[in-house]
Amino acid sequence: MNVPALRSLPKVDDLLRKIMENPESVGVPYPILLTSARETIDILRNQLIDKTIDTIPNDSSITEAALRTAKSMGSLRFLINATGIVLHTNLGRAPLAESAAEHVKRTAMGYSNLEYDVETGARGSRHTHAERLLKSLTGCEAAFAVNNNAAAILLALTTLCAGKEAVVSRGELVEIGGSFRVPDILRQSGAVLSEVGTTNRTYISDYEDAYNPETGAFVKIHTSNFKIVGFTEEVSIKVLSESGKKYGVPVIYDLGSGALTDLPPLFGPGYEPTARGCVEAGADVVCFSGDKLLGGPQAGVIAGKKKYIEKMAAHPLSRALRIDKLSLAALEATLRLYADAAGACKRIPVLKMLTADAEYLFKKSGKLLEMLKQYENDAFVFEVTETISEAGGGSLPARPFKSYAVAVTPKTMSVDALEERLRKRDTPVIGRIHRDRYLMDVRTVDETDFPLIAAAFENISDK
Repeated sequence: MNVPALRSLPKVDDLLRKIMENPESVGVPYPILLTSARETIDILRNQLIDKTIDTIPNDSSITEAALRTAKSMGSLRFLINATGIVLHTNLGRAPLAESAAEHVKRTAMGYSNLEYDVETGARGSRHTHAERLLKSLTGCEAAFAVNNNAAAILLALTTLCAGKEAVVSRGELVEIGGSFRVPDILRQSGAVLSEVGTTNRTYISDYEDAYNPETGAFVKIHTSNFKIVGFTEEVSIKVLSESGKKYGVPVIYDLGSGALTDLPPLFGPGYEPTARGCVEAGADVVCFSGDKLLGGPQAGVIAGKKKYIEKMAAHPLSRALRIDKLSLAALEATLRLYADAAGACKRIPVLKMLTADAEYLFKKSGKLLEMLKQYENDAFVFEVTETISEAGGGSLPARPFKSYAVAVTPKTMSVDALEERLRKRDTPVIGRIHRDRYLMDVRTVDETDFPLIAAAFENISDK
Protein backbone atom coordinates (compact mmCIF):
# COMPACT_ATOMS: atom_id res chain seq x y z
CA MET A 1 0.00 0.00 0.00
CA ASN A 2 1.39 3.41 -1.02
CA VAL A 3 0.77 5.36 2.22
CA PRO A 4 2.39 8.64 1.06
CA ALA A 5 0.21 8.67 -2.07
CA LEU A 6 -2.91 7.96 -0.01
CA ARG A 7 -2.07 10.90 2.26
CA SER A 8 -1.66 13.17 -0.77
CA LEU A 9 -5.20 12.54 -2.09
CA PRO A 10 -7.09 15.83 -2.26
CA LYS A 11 -9.74 16.62 0.32
CA VAL A 12 -13.33 16.51 -0.88
CA ASP A 13 -13.85 20.22 -0.17
CA ASP A 14 -10.72 21.19 -2.11
CA LEU A 15 -11.68 19.09 -5.13
CA LEU A 16 -15.26 20.38 -4.99
CA ARG A 17 -14.01 23.98 -5.04
CA LYS A 18 -11.86 23.29 -8.12
CA ILE A 19 -14.78 21.62 -9.89
CA MET A 20 -17.05 24.58 -9.18
CA GLU A 21 -14.43 27.01 -10.50
CA ASN A 22 -14.45 25.19 -13.85
CA PRO A 23 -16.87 26.76 -16.41
CA GLU A 24 -18.08 23.29 -17.42
CA SER A 25 -19.72 22.88 -14.01
CA VAL A 26 -22.16 25.74 -14.64
CA GLY A 27 -25.73 24.47 -14.42
CA VAL A 28 -24.81 21.21 -12.68
CA PRO A 29 -26.62 20.98 -9.32
CA TYR A 30 -24.41 21.22 -6.21
CA PRO A 31 -25.36 17.75 -4.80
CA ILE A 32 -24.21 16.12 -8.06
CA LEU A 33 -20.88 17.98 -7.96
CA LEU A 34 -20.36 16.95 -4.34
CA THR A 35 -21.15 13.31 -5.10
CA SER A 36 -18.79 13.29 -8.09
CA ALA A 37 -15.96 14.70 -5.94
CA ARG A 38 -16.44 11.99 -3.34
CA GLU A 39 -16.70 9.21 -5.95
CA THR A 40 -13.58 10.37 -7.79
CA ILE A 41 -11.49 10.37 -4.61
CA ASP A 42 -12.90 6.97 -3.57
CA ILE A 43 -11.94 5.50 -6.94
CA LEU A 44 -8.38 6.81 -6.65
CA ARG A 45 -8.09 5.53 -3.08
CA ASN A 46 -9.22 2.04 -4.11
CA GLN A 47 -6.83 2.02 -7.07
CA LEU A 48 -3.92 2.86 -4.78
CA ILE A 49 -4.94 0.19 -2.27
CA ASP A 50 -5.34 -2.40 -5.04
CA LYS A 51 -2.03 -1.25 -6.57
CA THR A 52 -3.58 -0.65 -9.98
CA ILE A 53 -1.87 2.77 -9.86
CA ASP A 54 1.32 3.83 -8.05
CA THR A 55 0.87 7.59 -8.01
CA ILE A 56 -2.12 9.88 -8.14
CA PRO A 57 -2.74 12.02 -11.27
CA ASN A 58 -2.14 15.76 -11.25
CA ASP A 59 -4.81 18.14 -9.98
CA SER A 60 -6.19 19.06 -13.42
CA SER A 61 -6.64 15.38 -14.38
CA ILE A 62 -8.49 14.67 -11.14
CA THR A 63 -10.72 17.70 -11.69
CA GLU A 64 -11.49 16.61 -15.27
CA ALA A 65 -12.31 13.09 -14.06
CA ALA A 66 -14.69 14.48 -11.43
CA LEU A 67 -16.39 16.69 -14.03
CA ARG A 68 -16.89 13.70 -16.34
CA THR A 69 -18.46 11.81 -13.43
CA ALA A 70 -20.75 14.76 -12.68
CA LYS A 71 -21.88 15.07 -16.30
CA SER A 72 -22.47 11.32 -16.59
CA MET A 73 -25.10 11.39 -13.82
CA GLY A 74 -28.40 11.52 -15.63
CA SER A 75 -26.51 10.41 -18.71
CA LEU A 76 -29.29 9.65 -21.23
CA ARG A 77 -28.62 11.92 -24.19
CA PHE A 78 -28.80 12.31 -27.94
CA LEU A 79 -26.18 10.62 -30.10
CA ILE A 80 -25.55 10.03 -33.78
CA ASN A 81 -26.13 6.50 -35.03
CA ALA A 82 -23.75 5.97 -37.93
CA THR A 83 -23.69 2.17 -37.65
CA GLY A 84 -26.19 1.55 -40.45
CA ILE A 85 -28.28 -0.60 -38.08
CA VAL A 86 -31.68 1.06 -38.20
CA LEU A 87 -33.32 -0.54 -35.16
CA HIS A 88 -30.22 -0.58 -32.97
CA THR A 89 -31.44 -1.89 -29.62
CA ASN A 90 -28.50 -0.39 -27.71
CA LEU A 91 -29.18 3.01 -29.27
CA GLY A 92 -32.90 3.16 -28.51
CA ARG A 93 -34.38 1.38 -31.54
CA ALA A 94 -36.93 3.44 -33.47
CA PRO A 95 -36.58 7.24 -33.51
CA LEU A 96 -39.97 8.91 -33.47
CA ALA A 97 -41.60 10.77 -36.33
CA GLU A 98 -41.70 14.54 -35.86
CA SER A 99 -45.48 14.58 -35.41
CA ALA A 100 -45.25 11.81 -32.80
CA ALA A 101 -42.59 13.72 -30.87
CA GLU A 102 -44.73 16.87 -30.96
CA HIS A 103 -47.75 14.94 -29.68
CA VAL A 104 -45.64 13.57 -26.81
CA LYS A 105 -44.47 17.09 -25.97
CA ARG A 106 -48.00 18.49 -25.88
CA THR A 107 -49.19 15.57 -23.76
CA ALA A 108 -46.23 15.82 -21.37
CA MET A 109 -46.49 19.56 -20.75
CA GLY A 110 -50.09 19.60 -19.62
CA TYR A 111 -53.07 17.54 -18.59
CA SER A 112 -54.82 15.15 -20.96
CA ASN A 113 -57.89 12.99 -21.27
CA LEU A 114 -55.82 9.86 -20.57
CA GLU A 115 -58.57 8.21 -18.54
CA TYR A 116 -61.36 10.76 -18.91
CA ASP A 117 -64.31 10.66 -21.30
CA VAL A 118 -64.92 14.25 -22.39
CA GLU A 119 -68.26 13.30 -23.97
CA THR A 120 -69.84 11.94 -20.80
CA GLY A 121 -67.71 13.64 -18.16
CA ALA A 122 -67.07 10.23 -16.58
CA ARG A 123 -64.00 8.09 -16.07
CA GLY A 124 -62.61 6.71 -19.31
CA SER A 125 -60.00 4.12 -20.33
CA ARG A 126 -56.51 4.67 -21.69
CA HIS A 127 -57.07 1.60 -23.86
CA THR A 128 -59.48 3.46 -26.16
CA HIS A 129 -57.04 6.04 -27.54
CA ALA A 130 -55.17 3.79 -29.97
CA GLU A 131 -57.89 1.20 -30.41
CA ARG A 132 -59.85 2.84 -33.23
CA LEU A 133 -56.68 3.32 -35.28
CA LEU A 134 -55.53 -0.26 -34.63
CA LYS A 135 -58.92 -1.66 -35.60
CA SER A 136 -58.82 0.30 -38.83
CA LEU A 137 -55.24 -0.62 -39.67
CA THR A 138 -55.36 -4.33 -38.77
CA GLY A 139 -59.01 -5.26 -39.19
CA CYS A 140 -59.18 -6.59 -35.61
CA GLU A 141 -62.26 -6.50 -33.38
CA ALA A 142 -60.47 -4.95 -30.39
CA ALA A 143 -57.00 -3.83 -29.36
CA PHE A 144 -54.95 -2.11 -26.70
CA ALA A 145 -51.31 -1.57 -25.77
CA VAL A 146 -49.08 -2.46 -22.83
CA ASN A 147 -45.49 -1.64 -21.92
CA ASN A 148 -43.70 -3.87 -24.45
CA ASN A 149 -44.18 -7.03 -26.48
CA ALA A 150 -42.81 -9.31 -23.77
CA ALA A 151 -45.51 -7.87 -21.50
CA ALA A 152 -48.11 -8.42 -24.22
CA ILE A 153 -47.34 -12.11 -24.67
CA LEU A 154 -47.05 -12.58 -20.89
CA LEU A 155 -50.50 -11.04 -20.39
CA ALA A 156 -52.04 -13.09 -23.20
CA LEU A 157 -50.68 -16.37 -21.83
CA THR A 158 -51.48 -15.54 -18.20
CA THR A 159 -55.05 -14.65 -19.11
CA LEU A 160 -55.78 -17.53 -21.47
CA CYS A 161 -53.36 -20.30 -20.46
CA ALA A 162 -52.55 -20.09 -16.73
CA GLY A 163 -52.70 -23.63 -15.36
CA LYS A 164 -53.24 -25.00 -18.86
CA GLU A 165 -51.00 -26.13 -21.70
CA ALA A 166 -49.60 -23.77 -24.32
CA VAL A 167 -48.77 -25.80 -27.42
CA VAL A 168 -45.83 -24.35 -29.37
CA SER A 169 -43.35 -25.56 -31.98
CA ARG A 170 -39.82 -26.34 -30.80
CA GLY A 171 -38.47 -24.40 -33.77
CA GLU A 172 -40.13 -21.21 -32.47
CA LEU A 173 -38.82 -21.19 -28.88
CA VAL A 174 -36.53 -18.25 -29.55
CA GLU A 175 -34.24 -16.13 -27.42
CA ILE A 176 -34.63 -12.39 -27.84
CA GLY A 177 -32.27 -9.56 -26.85
CA GLY A 178 -30.82 -9.40 -23.36
CA SER A 179 -30.91 -13.19 -22.92
CA PHE A 180 -34.71 -13.23 -22.53
CA ARG A 181 -36.07 -16.55 -23.70
CA VAL A 182 -39.62 -17.16 -24.85
CA PRO A 183 -39.88 -20.45 -22.89
CA ASP A 184 -39.11 -18.52 -19.69
CA ILE A 185 -41.87 -16.01 -20.43
CA LEU A 186 -44.26 -18.87 -21.18
CA ARG A 187 -43.51 -20.55 -17.87
CA GLN A 188 -43.73 -17.27 -15.94
CA SER A 189 -47.32 -16.91 -17.15
CA GLY A 190 -48.30 -20.07 -15.32
CA ALA A 191 -48.83 -21.93 -18.56
CA VAL A 192 -47.50 -25.46 -18.99
CA LEU A 193 -45.21 -25.56 -22.00
CA SER A 194 -46.11 -28.29 -24.50
CA GLU A 195 -43.39 -28.51 -27.16
CA VAL A 196 -44.23 -30.13 -30.48
CA GLY A 197 -42.42 -30.91 -33.70
CA THR A 198 -38.69 -30.59 -34.20
CA THR A 199 -36.32 -27.67 -34.56
CA ASN A 200 -36.65 -27.55 -38.33
CA ARG A 201 -39.98 -29.24 -39.12
CA THR A 202 -43.38 -28.94 -37.47
CA TYR A 203 -46.73 -30.05 -38.93
CA ILE A 204 -50.33 -29.26 -38.03
CA SER A 205 -50.67 -32.86 -36.93
CA ASP A 206 -48.10 -32.15 -34.20
CA TYR A 207 -50.34 -29.47 -32.70
CA GLU A 208 -53.47 -31.56 -33.04
CA ASP A 209 -51.85 -34.66 -31.53
CA ALA A 210 -50.87 -32.54 -28.51
CA TYR A 211 -54.42 -31.28 -27.97
CA ASN A 212 -56.18 -32.48 -24.83
CA PRO A 213 -58.77 -31.09 -22.37
CA GLU A 214 -55.98 -29.17 -20.60
CA THR A 215 -54.91 -27.27 -23.73
CA GLY A 216 -55.25 -23.52 -23.20
CA ALA A 217 -54.02 -22.25 -26.57
CA PHE A 218 -52.07 -22.97 -29.69
CA VAL A 219 -49.14 -20.52 -29.78
CA LYS A 220 -47.18 -19.43 -32.83
CA ILE A 221 -44.05 -17.29 -32.54
CA HIS A 222 -42.60 -15.40 -35.48
CA THR A 223 -38.85 -16.09 -35.63
CA SER A 224 -38.17 -12.47 -36.44
CA ASN A 225 -34.52 -12.47 -35.37
CA PHE A 226 -33.27 -15.50 -37.31
CA LYS A 227 -34.07 -17.72 -40.28
CA ILE A 228 -33.94 -21.49 -40.59
CA VAL A 229 -33.37 -22.52 -44.20
CA GLY A 230 -33.07 -25.83 -45.98
CA PHE A 231 -35.08 -28.87 -44.92
CA THR A 232 -37.81 -26.98 -43.07
CA GLU A 233 -41.57 -26.99 -42.51
CA GLU A 234 -43.76 -24.73 -40.39
CA VAL A 235 -47.48 -24.34 -39.91
CA SER A 236 -48.99 -21.16 -41.32
CA ILE A 237 -51.09 -18.98 -39.07
CA LYS A 238 -54.09 -19.62 -41.34
CA VAL A 239 -53.86 -23.40 -40.98
CA LEU A 240 -53.20 -23.16 -37.24
CA SER A 241 -56.18 -20.82 -36.78
CA GLU A 242 -58.47 -23.25 -38.60
CA SER A 243 -57.28 -26.01 -36.29
CA GLY A 244 -57.83 -23.79 -33.26
CA LYS A 245 -61.45 -23.26 -34.29
CA LYS A 246 -61.90 -26.99 -34.78
CA TYR A 247 -60.69 -27.77 -31.28
CA GLY A 248 -62.18 -24.69 -29.61
CA VAL A 249 -58.88 -23.21 -28.37
CA PRO A 250 -57.57 -19.68 -29.04
CA VAL A 251 -54.58 -19.15 -31.29
CA ILE A 252 -52.01 -16.63 -30.03
CA TYR A 253 -49.48 -15.26 -32.50
CA ASP A 254 -46.40 -13.46 -31.16
CA LEU A 255 -45.57 -11.43 -34.25
CA GLY A 256 -42.61 -9.79 -32.51
CA SER A 257 -41.07 -7.32 -34.94
CA GLY A 258 -44.43 -5.77 -35.71
CA ALA A 259 -44.81 -5.01 -39.40
CA LEU A 260 -48.18 -3.28 -39.23
CA THR A 261 -49.23 -3.35 -42.86
CA ASP A 262 -47.82 -4.60 -46.14
CA LEU A 263 -45.30 -2.11 -47.51
CA PRO A 264 -43.98 -3.63 -50.77
CA PRO A 265 -40.98 -1.29 -51.12
CA LEU A 266 -39.72 -2.57 -47.79
CA PHE A 267 -40.75 -6.18 -47.32
CA GLY A 268 -41.65 -7.55 -50.74
CA PRO A 269 -44.50 -10.00 -51.33
CA GLY A 270 -44.77 -12.51 -48.50
CA TYR A 271 -41.38 -11.66 -47.00
CA GLU A 272 -42.59 -10.45 -43.62
CA PRO A 273 -45.91 -11.34 -41.94
CA THR A 274 -48.02 -8.31 -41.04
CA ALA A 275 -50.45 -7.67 -38.22
CA ARG A 276 -53.32 -7.24 -40.69
CA GLY A 277 -52.39 -10.45 -42.49
CA CYS A 278 -52.37 -12.39 -39.20
CA VAL A 279 -55.76 -11.03 -38.17
CA GLU A 280 -57.23 -11.80 -41.58
CA ALA A 281 -55.76 -15.32 -41.39
CA GLY A 282 -57.84 -15.94 -38.26
CA ALA A 283 -55.45 -15.47 -35.32
CA ASP A 284 -57.41 -14.82 -32.14
CA VAL A 285 -54.69 -12.73 -30.47
CA VAL A 286 -51.77 -11.02 -32.21
CA CYS A 287 -48.98 -9.37 -30.18
CA PHE A 288 -46.24 -7.16 -31.61
CA SER A 289 -43.73 -4.44 -30.73
CA GLY A 290 -44.26 -0.73 -31.19
CA ASP A 291 -40.60 0.29 -31.48
CA LYS A 292 -39.45 -2.03 -34.22
CA LEU A 293 -40.83 -2.14 -37.78
CA LEU A 294 -43.88 -0.14 -36.74
CA GLY A 295 -41.52 2.78 -36.09
CA GLY A 296 -43.08 4.05 -32.87
CA PRO A 297 -42.34 4.02 -29.13
CA GLN A 298 -41.66 1.06 -26.88
CA ALA A 299 -45.02 -0.67 -26.58
CA GLY A 300 -46.62 -4.06 -26.87
CA VAL A 301 -49.70 -4.01 -29.08
CA ILE A 302 -52.38 -6.65 -28.53
CA ALA A 303 -55.01 -7.03 -31.27
CA GLY A 304 -57.58 -9.67 -32.09
CA LYS A 305 -60.98 -11.09 -31.15
CA LYS A 306 -63.00 -8.92 -28.81
CA LYS A 307 -63.86 -11.65 -26.31
CA TYR A 308 -60.19 -12.41 -25.69
CA ILE A 309 -58.93 -8.82 -25.77
CA GLU A 310 -61.53 -7.64 -23.24
CA LYS A 311 -60.65 -10.52 -20.94
CA MET A 312 -56.97 -9.56 -21.11
CA ALA A 313 -57.67 -5.87 -20.51
CA ALA A 314 -59.68 -6.75 -17.39
CA HIS A 315 -56.98 -9.02 -15.95
CA PRO A 316 -55.25 -7.62 -12.80
CA LEU A 317 -51.84 -8.02 -14.48
CA SER A 318 -52.94 -5.57 -17.16
CA ARG A 319 -52.57 -2.67 -14.72
CA ALA A 320 -49.03 -3.66 -13.79
CA LEU A 321 -48.06 -3.83 -17.46
CA ARG A 322 -49.99 -0.83 -18.72
CA ILE A 323 -48.49 1.68 -21.13
CA ASP A 324 -47.71 5.18 -19.82
CA LYS A 325 -49.27 8.33 -21.26
CA LEU A 326 -46.19 9.51 -23.18
CA SER A 327 -45.64 6.19 -24.94
CA LEU A 328 -49.36 6.05 -25.67
CA ALA A 329 -49.27 9.54 -27.18
CA ALA A 330 -46.32 8.54 -29.41
CA LEU A 331 -48.04 5.31 -30.45
CA GLU A 332 -51.29 7.06 -31.33
CA ALA A 333 -49.52 9.70 -33.40
CA THR A 334 -47.41 7.08 -35.21
CA LEU A 335 -50.46 4.97 -36.04
CA ARG A 336 -52.18 8.04 -37.46
CA LEU A 337 -49.41 8.35 -40.05
CA TYR A 338 -50.24 4.88 -41.40
CA ALA A 339 -53.56 6.18 -42.75
CA ASP A 340 -51.48 7.25 -45.77
CA ALA A 341 -49.14 4.32 -46.55
CA ALA A 342 -47.04 6.28 -49.03
CA GLY A 343 -46.76 9.17 -46.62
CA ALA A 344 -45.80 6.81 -43.79
CA CYS A 345 -42.65 5.78 -45.67
CA LYS A 346 -41.64 9.44 -45.87
CA ARG A 347 -42.62 10.57 -42.36
CA ILE A 348 -41.78 7.61 -40.12
CA PRO A 349 -37.96 7.59 -39.74
CA VAL A 350 -37.60 3.79 -39.57
CA LEU A 351 -39.55 3.26 -42.79
CA LYS A 352 -37.77 6.15 -44.48
CA MET A 353 -34.36 4.71 -43.61
CA LEU A 354 -35.24 1.15 -44.60
CA THR A 355 -36.76 2.16 -47.94
CA ALA A 356 -33.95 4.57 -48.91
CA ASP A 357 -32.48 3.42 -52.23
CA ALA A 358 -28.79 3.04 -52.99
CA GLU A 359 -28.63 6.00 -55.42
CA TYR A 360 -30.04 8.37 -52.80
CA LEU A 361 -27.62 7.06 -50.16
CA PHE A 362 -24.66 7.43 -52.52
CA LYS A 363 -25.51 11.11 -53.06
CA LYS A 364 -26.08 11.56 -49.34
CA SER A 365 -22.68 10.09 -48.49
CA GLY A 366 -21.13 12.46 -51.03
CA LYS A 367 -22.56 15.44 -49.12
CA LEU A 368 -20.99 14.24 -45.89
CA LEU A 369 -17.70 13.60 -47.67
CA GLU A 370 -17.62 17.19 -48.95
CA MET A 371 -18.05 18.52 -45.42
CA LEU A 372 -15.23 16.33 -44.13
CA LYS A 373 -12.76 16.88 -46.97
CA GLN A 374 -11.65 20.18 -45.43
CA TYR A 375 -10.14 18.18 -42.55
CA GLU A 376 -8.31 15.72 -44.79
CA ASN A 377 -4.61 16.07 -44.07
CA ASP A 378 -1.78 13.93 -42.76
CA ALA A 379 -4.13 12.70 -40.01
CA PHE A 380 -7.13 11.42 -42.01
CA VAL A 381 -8.19 10.12 -45.40
CA PHE A 382 -11.91 10.23 -46.22
CA GLU A 383 -13.67 8.32 -49.00
CA VAL A 384 -17.12 7.01 -49.90
CA THR A 385 -17.45 3.24 -49.80
CA GLU A 386 -20.22 0.77 -50.50
CA THR A 387 -21.38 -1.16 -47.45
CA ILE A 388 -24.26 -3.19 -46.01
CA SER A 389 -26.93 -1.96 -43.60
CA GLU A 390 -29.25 -4.07 -41.47
CA ALA A 391 -32.70 -3.59 -39.98
CA GLY A 392 -31.52 -4.79 -36.56
CA GLY A 393 -33.68 -5.01 -33.43
CA GLY A 394 -34.60 -8.61 -34.14
CA SER A 395 -36.24 -7.70 -37.44
CA LEU A 396 -35.80 -8.78 -41.07
CA PRO A 397 -33.00 -11.30 -40.46
CA ALA A 398 -30.88 -12.35 -43.43
CA ARG A 399 -32.07 -9.25 -45.29
CA PRO A 400 -29.05 -7.02 -46.08
CA PHE A 401 -29.59 -3.52 -47.46
CA LYS A 402 -27.07 -2.06 -49.89
CA SER A 403 -25.82 1.23 -48.48
CA TYR A 404 -23.01 3.77 -48.56
CA ALA A 405 -20.72 5.11 -45.87
CA VAL A 406 -17.92 7.61 -45.47
CA ALA A 407 -14.84 5.59 -44.54
CA VAL A 408 -12.12 7.22 -42.46
CA THR A 409 -8.54 5.96 -42.50
CA PRO A 410 -6.63 7.54 -39.59
CA LYS A 411 -2.91 8.12 -40.16
CA THR A 412 -1.67 9.47 -36.84
CA MET A 413 -3.70 7.32 -34.47
CA SER A 414 -5.18 3.86 -34.40
CA VAL A 415 -8.69 3.32 -35.71
CA ASP A 416 -9.65 2.17 -32.20
CA ALA A 417 -8.43 5.48 -30.76
CA LEU A 418 -10.47 7.37 -33.36
CA GLU A 419 -13.57 5.36 -32.49
CA GLU A 420 -13.07 6.10 -28.79
CA ARG A 421 -12.65 9.84 -29.32
CA LEU A 422 -15.81 10.07 -31.42
CA ARG A 423 -17.73 7.91 -28.97
CA LYS A 424 -16.74 10.00 -25.94
CA ARG A 425 -17.79 13.38 -27.33
CA ASP A 426 -20.59 15.39 -25.72
CA THR A 427 -22.62 14.36 -28.76
CA PRO A 428 -21.27 10.84 -29.35
CA VAL A 429 -20.79 9.63 -32.91
CA ILE A 430 -21.26 5.86 -33.06
CA GLY A 431 -19.94 4.20 -36.20
CA ARG A 432 -18.26 0.85 -36.81
CA ILE A 433 -14.79 -0.43 -37.59
CA HIS A 434 -14.27 -2.57 -40.68
CA ARG A 435 -10.88 -3.62 -42.04
CA ASP A 436 -8.94 -0.90 -40.20
CA ARG A 437 -11.28 1.85 -41.37
CA TYR A 438 -13.94 3.73 -39.43
CA LEU A 439 -17.25 3.62 -41.30
CA MET A 440 -20.13 6.09 -40.94
CA ASP A 441 -23.14 4.60 -42.74
CA VAL A 442 -25.36 7.48 -43.88
CA ARG A 443 -28.53 5.36 -43.94
CA THR A 444 -29.00 6.00 -40.23
CA VAL A 445 -27.67 9.57 -40.08
CA ASP A 446 -29.94 12.55 -40.64
CA GLU A 447 -28.40 15.20 -42.89
CA THR A 448 -29.08 17.82 -40.22
CA ASP A 449 -26.47 16.02 -38.07
CA PHE A 450 -23.70 16.22 -40.68
CA PRO A 451 -22.33 19.50 -39.17
CA LEU A 452 -21.99 17.75 -35.79
CA ILE A 453 -19.89 15.01 -37.40
CA ALA A 454 -17.76 17.60 -39.18
CA ALA A 455 -17.24 19.48 -35.91
CA ALA A 456 -16.07 16.27 -34.27
CA PHE A 457 -13.29 15.86 -36.82
CA GLU A 458 -12.37 19.54 -36.60
CA ASN A 459 -11.76 19.14 -32.87
CA ILE A 460 -9.82 15.91 -33.34
CA SER A 461 -7.67 17.61 -35.98
CA ASP A 462 -6.81 20.37 -33.51
CA LYS A 463 -5.35 17.91 -31.00
